Amino acid sequence: MNRRFCVFLVAFILLLSITENRSFAQGAGKVSTPAPPSTINRPDSIQDTGMYGYWSHMTTQEQAGGLLLGKVAVEGEPLLWDPVLITVNCKGTPVLTTQTDPKGRFAISPTKIPGVLSLDGDTKRQMETHYEGCTVQSIFPGFHSTSITITEHNLRDDPELGTIQLSREGGRAAGAAVSATTASAPPTAAKSFEKARTELLDQKPDRAVRDLKKATEIYPDFAEAWFQLGKLQLASDEKAAQNSFSRAVAADPKFVLPYEELAELAVKRGDWQGVADDTDNALRLDTFGTARIWYFNALADFQLGKTDAAEVSATKGLAIDPSHTVPNTEQLLAVILARKADYAGALAHLRNSLTYLSSGPNADLVKQQIAQIEQKVERPK
Repeated sequence: MNRRFCVFLVAFILLLSITENRSFAQGAGKVSTPAPPSTINRPDSIQDTGMYGYWSHMTTQEQAGGLLLGKVAVEGEPLLWDPVLITVNCKGTPVLTTQTDPKGRFAISPTKIPGVLSLDGDTKRQMETHYEGCTVQSIFPGFHSTSITITEHNLRDDPELGTIQLSREGGRAAGAAVSATTASAPPTAAKSFEKARTELLDQKPDRAVRDLKKATEIYPDFAEAWFQLGKLQLASDEKAAQNSFSRAVAADPKFVLPYEELAELAVKRGDWQGVADDTDNALRLDTFGTARIWYFNALADFQLGKTDAAEVSATKGLAIDPSHTVPNTEQLLAVILARKADYAGALAHLRNSLTYLSSGPNADLVKQQIAQIEQKVERPK
């Protein structure tokens, strides 16, 4: 493959990865809200209450086959600031990922099932075909998750799966998504921290910033307060956000979440060794990792010339992200394989990318790359 085009592709993928829309957990702290009600909407419509609220107001017979609903409860913790990853595993393989809302609720929808159109829109049949007997559990660093098996009863009669319980792993965990410093926070700092969370959910980010700053002033080692402050600062002041994330890590080096944010800021600066260091630290604390951590780690290794390591990381990231929440991972893996002259492997991944990419510049670029590799493969020697 032309090396210049390969570098261009990685740069384009990188640009898309750092400008794409981010979720509640990854954004500037703004919580998504339902669209304003319309005069033609019935009471308790999906526009008013969101996906979970809409379905929870329907009868079980109305719900059955359309969605599966559940909740997550964390032992000894109030409602968490950040979403918790939920995975559906079938025969030991992750087939879908989703996440909790700010109240710890989650929904499993048939719209993300591979091959959904082949079943003619019969959502009940789709769910039964793909999910009966599969297990649902949570991934949350430093915590053990119970699992729930999806039964025929859930799919046909009652979509409520129940509650997934998360309990601390104690000394066995290298790192955690909840900082140990939070339990040590003075009452006044803890009060400001919880007040900020309420203000954030009420769409008052400026007040939340004020109270998070107050919490860190009272208790300078309040790692979670620094982390949440950093997320709110991202949209307007990346330098301040960088400082807040760094303060969170300094206060509690075993607190996993800030490393991903630091890695993304390093990606934006083109500091590839910094990206590698931050992602390596995150993976040392949480060996399962996240789709974004593995993607950033692969990208850093590729940029640093560590092609084999980049392939391993990209492959791991792709394996734990069946819903392709980080769509650029498979494209990056294709570039890595093409660099190693594995053109068949690169083509397979690029073609698969087109099955879930939305039409637009990214999909167009993938098509160009496919055409170029096909020409190279078919070119007479």
